[in-house]
Amino acid sequence: MSAPRSTSTRPPAADGPRGTAGGRGPGDPGRESGRDPGRGSGRAVRTAAPQAAATRATATRATAAGVQWLASAGTSPRALLALWEAEPTAPAVLPCGSAFDVVSVVAVFGRQMLDRLRGEGPGSGPVAAHRGRALIFAAPGTAARLPALLEWEEWGDSVPPLLCHGTGDAITVPPVAPGDGRAPGSRWLVAPDSRHPWLPGPEVLLWACVRAARTAAAPDVRGSIFLPGDQGANLYDVSRRR
Repeated sequence: MSAPRSTSTRPPAADGPRGTAGGRGPGDPGRESGRDPGRGSGRAVRTAAPQAAATRATATRATAAGVQWLASAGTSPRALLALWEAEPTAPAVLPCGSAFDVVSVVAVFGRQMLDRLRGEGPGSGPVAAHRGRALIFAAPGTAARLPALLEWEEWGDSVPPLLCHGTGDAITVPPVAPGDGRAPGSRWLVAPDSRHPWLPGPEVLLWACVRAARTAAAPDVRGSIFLPGDQGANLYDVSRRR
């Protein structure tokens, strides 16, 4: 997923969950305007993601094609494939920056982001859970750009700390098949199922972060306006009193 050409050196605002940047200037989705990214025009948000990404069923076991994609990120794909063929329940450490970047967020916020991506946005690529955090697999280059976008849009303080893993970093991926508990807390929420999966870029994840942060900050208004002792109180029309 390549970034669009722009004459500005500043990162664009997130106008919705697009696969490429399409901002219309700083502050558009910011809290000053009170407007959700992608909702201002009232039109359906279009994305560059394939239709299958939005409807793909969540699975906890990687397919053969997904395993090949994971192995392609390693320094020795053949050795990794041989390992997983012999021990499909073995976790592995893979470098980031070539096949994918990874954005790590606290588990609850990660679930909220995943709900937004799959329920209202273009879908997601693989997502894993590891030691109380959600690992969102993203397009290469996302780790370098997402923090700058959040800071530019002034949402950095409203989003739980992100750990963005890109070139030079490595992450532990869960076993390609559900294991026997040797890797506790490490499992797939959305397992890889394609040799060339669609991965969200920085603008899409910015949109998901903003939507999840606003959902978390929304007050609970489901309660009654009456105190418990006033449930049966008599009501009088006083609109015509002088």
